[in-house]
Amino acid sequence: MGRFLRTDKTGTGKTYTMQGNPSNPEEAGVIPNSFQQIFEHIKQTKGIQYLVRASYLEIYQEEIRDLLSKDTKKRYELKENADSGVTVKDLSSFVVKSVKEIEHVMNVGNTNRATAYTDMNERSSRSHAIFITTIECCETMGTENHIRVGKLNMVDLAGSERQSKTNASGERFREATKINLSLSALGNVIHALVEDKTNHIPYRDSKLTRLLQDSLGGNSRTVMVANIGPADYNYDETITTLRWANRAKNIKNRPKVNEDPKDALLRQFQNEIQRLKKILENKTQGGHRIKRRVRRVSETGEEEEFSEEETVDREEYIKEQQKHLDEEKKKISENQSLIAEEKQHLMGELDYRARQLMEEANARDALKLKLQSMQSKLINGGDVLQKTAKMEKELKEKQRKIEEEKKKADEMRIDLRAKEEKAKEAKETFNSLQAEVASKTKKTDETFSQTPKC
Repeated sequence: MGRFLRTDKTGTGKTYTMQGNPSNPEEAGVIPNSFQQIFEHIKQTKGIQYLVRASYLEIYQEEIRDLLSKDTKKRYELKENADSGVTVKDLSSFVVKSVKEIEHVMNVGNTNRATAYTDMNERSSRSHAIFITTIECCETMGTENHIRVGKLNMVDLAGSERQSKTNASGERFREATKINLSLSALGNVIHALVEDKTNHIPYRDSKLTRLLQDSLGGNSRTVMVANIGPADYNYDETITTLRWANRAKNIKNRPKVNEDPKDALLRQFQNEIQRLKKILENKTQGGHRIKRRVRRVSETGEEEEFSEEETVDREEYIKEQQKHLDEEKKKISENQSLIAEEKQHLMGELDYRARQLMEEANARDALKLKLQSMQSKLINGGDVLQKTAKMEKELKEKQRKIEEEKKKADEMRIDLRAKEEKAKEAKETFNSLQAEVASKTKKTDETFSQTPKC
């Protein structure tokens, strides 16, 4: 597993470090750049199947909230087991197949996150946020499938606050108190992990430390960014942050690869896909004999009509049966020798058989749609390389055309300006030679002022 944490006092650019400027790709933060790296790696691998999921939560006043849920105020509980460690029960998880999709998930979560104004920051984060990306991959070795699972937790911690500087009061003050308490608990855990004499690690003192248990002392590689402010006004907070980060970097984790975990969703997807394929195969396999009417020209040159038997699959059989029922209905409705009651009885039997065939066809189509939906959620590494290369080529061609059109527009603008100047000069008259010199001198100065300086 991987963890990326960043921390310091409020207003030092922690959220900007993680998320960057959404309107400018060149100022993308750690989280968007990690998305690019994940899917670039998937594109470059071949023969490996991937399943990528995204979740987003926040810890607000020691309550866990799902930022992707319709009810963002609902409280969620933590659960722990030997296989998956500490997790959030019933947390939303969305399957994503591209950078665009996972960025959309992040943007939806950001709109639900708790922020508020303080004297230190007009959009101060009032909660700790964790964006969780779960990546499962399956590689076939011989006749066996080997599944590996990894998680990347991007942790955006709310900054520590001093009431004397933020002037927080009421709800803002209560939020700041909870933030500082959880950060204090995090500091105590780090201190206990670094101290060899301590046997007890106080992970349970806070929801934050429980969720970061693997990051701090478990099966994980962890990177921490400490943001500091350059102003001497924040000198004490800067020294505290640097000491805190120096202590945190002394924690030693020994991560291992999560191979063939029991709760891998990718394996469940693969098993379900195989099950659906088998059911669909049983429903569509052949073995049904039908009679078709065939017209052929005999040796005497006359056209003859006769029927011949043919073995077809279930799908073709249903189509033929539906066609046969329509013909039977037409015959019954045109038969004048049958009484109305008998016609109604026969038509009822044909309608019943038609409904059965229709229900079977609909069930088969539903199976196909479900199978396609599950298959579409899996990403086959390397399959998108060709498509990506084509899209990049088309994009470069569009950019080239835009540059050419821009260049032509600039040339036309310069040419039009020159023609306007000539027309103006032709119409312009001077009372004296001095007036003509003054006018041309002014134009020369304007021309030089418009010329770009090297």
